[in-house]
Amino acid sequence: MTTLSTPPASSPLASLKINHAAMRVPDFDAAIAWYADKLDFRSKQIVSVAGLSFGFLYPAGDDGFHFELMAGPGAAERPAYKDLHDSYNMSGWHHPGFSVDSVDDVIDELKRRDVTIASEPHDVPAMGLRVAFFADPWGNLFEVIESIAH
Repeated sequence: MTTLSTPPASSPLASLKINHAAMRVPDFDAAIAWYADKLDFRSKQIVSVAGLSFGFLYPAGDDGFHFELMAGPGAAERPAYKDLHDSYNMSGWHHPGFSVDSVDDVIDELKRRDVTIASEPHDVPAMGLRVAFFADPWGNLFEVIESIAH
């Protein structure tokens, strides 16, 4: 097993910080509406470049991270996950995780908003977390995370 080490502070890579994650969607207007209606995301900028539309969406309570939606012709579809275990068959990025005050409250609200729940809330004692997963209509998975007492 490889152990990760801390790079020297003088390394140019020491300045890496998460800024955004990009998602390709087939229908720009539908995606903008879904993220606003279902997740309360805010659109701060929309631009068109080289035949693609780009939307920069921020979670309701976070201006430090955003999703960059990209849309235009030619997007191949991903599987629509209705069960978390189905998603383990794909390589590549799996999901971003959102810290929340209450996983159960968030999942209850997402159900009320007719969002696909891929995994009901459950505890992962080895990680000290309560987690659940949901999916957007384009097969992108997301996790909500709450710390639990050991």
